[in-house]
Amino acid sequence: MGAQPHRGRPDEGRADALFGIEEIDTGREAHVPADAGPLFRDSPAARRLLAVREIRAEPAAAASPRGRRIIARFPDAEIVPVDSHWGIPDLHGNAGNVDRWVRIKSEVLVLGEKKTLTTRPNGRSADWIAPGPANGCAMACAYCYVPRRKGYANPITVFTNIERIIAHLSRHVARLGPKTEANQCDPTAWVYDIGENSDCSVDALISDNVADLVRAFARWPSAKASFATKFVNPDLLLLDPRGRTRVRFSVMPPEDSKLLDIRTSPVESRIAAAGDFLEAGYEVHFNLSPVVLRPGWDTDWALLLRHMDDVLPASVKGQAAAEVIMLTHNHDLHDLNLGWHPRAEDVLWRPDLQQPKRSQNGSWNVRYRGGVKGEAVETMRTLVATHAPWLRIRYAF
Repeated sequence: MGAQPHRGRPDEGRADALFGIEEIDTGREAHVPADAGPLFRDSPAARRLLAVREIRAEPAAAASPRGRRIIARFPDAEIVPVDSHWGIPDLHGNAGNVDRWVRIKSEVLVLGEKKTLTTRPNGRSADWIAPGPANGCAMACAYCYVPRRKGYANPITVFTNIERIIAHLSRHVARLGPKTEANQCDPTAWVYDIGENSDCSVDALISDNVADLVRAFARWPSAKASFATKFVNPDLLLLDPRGRTRVRFSVMPPEDSKLLDIRTSPVESRIAAAGDFLEAGYEVHFNLSPVVLRPGWDTDWALLLRHMDDVLPASVKGQAAAEVIMLTHNHDLHDLNLGWHPRAEDVLWRPDLQQPKRSQNGSWNVRYRGGVKGEAVETMRTLVATHAPWLRIRYAF
């Protein structure tokens, strides 16, 4: 049996970290070569994705060095003070925002400080879920679980106290020590998911939080950062991850993506970027997710896997692995989607195939029934073995 994350709390107390807070350089924006040229985050394409007109900011976050730099990136935005990044009445839980679902994601940014720093055991995609540098997203995937926690609007919240997050992780990594037994997450490194509630590729358009995390993990020989993404941000190629950050490109049949992955990079672009990211020093994996069951789904997945086999270089295939994740939906999100993107619910909401399950936070999720899900997982395993035999499946559920 593979190594399991310790269930203790390695972050408690003031144990020796791998390097001190004074060594964490968060005062310097853009850890990129001086001759790198214009950054993608300053391009018209990036500005279309994030056309920020309003910044809701906790006073301490706005006054911090990271907060001031973020505000300077959007000089025309109105700054609106808020007591807490979490409970903003006219954003969170306001049903009237449904018809502005995508506009809010583009035009509103929230700045806050992450008050509670907790690293939770995972054991599937990663050994640990790290306290992330942001929450929310500028993209609008119709199946995303993150909005369920915030009601009717889910713009990006950037946490400006990145130095505390990195110091917390440094202590956690130091207390764990070397990984002595391989598991499905990684054979030698403790893997930390740094983007559970956001997309780090999009977050990197706003600040250097992700760059700081990539830089930190590059110096920790026993740990590895990991994040899933549906957005190709070429600025990340200018960093120096030294093999200590795993990028998991999420892919699905283009027909599904065009309907469900709103404001994301095309699936073909995500696949095409894999070689560049590997060459830049990242480990590159794939998330085959979510698998949405609808007529012809297996045929379209076969086509996608054959496309990956045709275009990916041997170097990517030689180190790639995948996660297969079946769709989980949510009753409240179903009702919300009916207000802004009802066509998505034609494939996401399938009472004939799904069964309800109460989540840990008390809301009702729906998942494919056991027999249906089991057959679909086996079909996906067969499709991968047939059309992309080089793609090792780390786990499927």
